Amino acid sequence: MDVLFSVRLGEFTTTVVRSSLDEVFSGFEDRDVLLVTDEHVGALLPPTLRYPQVILPPGEQGKRWGSVERILGEGFSRGFGRDAVFLGVGGGAVTDVTAFAASLYMRGIEVVLVPTTLLAMVDAALGGKTGIDFLSYKNMVGTFYPAREVRLAVPFVASLPEREYRSGLAEVIKSAMLGDEDLLRVLERERERILLREKALVQEMVERALRVKAEVVESDFREGGRRAFLNLGHTFGHALESVTGFSRFTHGEAVAWGIRCALELGSRLGLTDAAYAERITALLDAYGYPSTVDGGISPPALLEAMRMDKKKQRGKIRCVVQRRMGDTLLVDPEEAVLTEIVKRFVE
Repeated sequence: MDVLFSVRLGEFTTTVVRSSLDEVFSGFEDRDVLLVTDEHVGALLPPTLRYPQVILPPGEQGKRWGSVERILGEGFSRGFGRDAVFLGVGGGAVTDVTAFAASLYMRGIEVVLVPTTLLAMVDAALGGKTGIDFLSYKNMVGTFYPAREVRLAVPFVASLPEREYRSGLAEVIKSAMLGDEDLLRVLERERERILLREKALVQEMVERALRVKAEVVESDFREGGRRAFLNLGHTFGHALESVTGFSRFTHGEAVAWGIRCALELGSRLGLTDAAYAERITALLDAYGYPSTVDGGISPPALLEAMRMDKKKQRGKIRCVVQRRMGDTLLVDPEEAVLTEIVKRFVE
């Protein structure tokens, strides 16, 4: 394994390493290890693997309190102490819930994360946010508890379903918008090669997107300020996921829709540069993200879900908008404006 970089997050340090598929389960000699994964990834694990396993339902179905109880119960039933390791292997739901359980087990034990989806590689696995969905709202219960190590095995991306791969690309686009003009150009110029999942190009995308996130979270671990910028598109996107039961849209599809809404909001507030908004809209179109959503989605229900967003202050919904690439800010628009925007993007 090759060390890419380390990130200081409060009192924690997370090391990000480039790993082969053969290496992701190594390095735990003489340690008790509990492997947490989901049904999809679990079916692909090598049969020779001897770690005890907790197999969760796939996706958001596994991101519930019952999953945390199963993980904690397995650790206690095996007599694991504070020197044990929880190893989360899977997408963002698995990495979130594994790290959350690790933060609670005996007040905190070591966690190592192996993201297997593009989305988890560029976003969920790094930064220390853990959690579960609660009362139909996304990520409402959780902790800040970074992994000791994040192991990037990009070959996992080759086996992803197309829809899941494109879901991750939405977060790559978001990362580029926050601070990497070169990555934005790669996304624009190399669309065909990116969609073909050329390994070297995917590796470059993942590492560049992760470095954008690393720089932000290292400067603001507990989201007192600019870390909230990583939620670009997420106030709208999380609401869309919530009102549709976390089943109709992938996280990336919801975020891409949310980015369109955020661009429109910034434009209506006289903040977002028109040429920049057109550039990002064209990029979202090029990767096939729909401009509107349909199927009986209620704008009032979306607004109600947005009111539950964790960025709110004194009861006001706060949204992330941009003036241009890398120039990002928080605004608290009137709900009448937000209602007009979601109506525009809901058929």
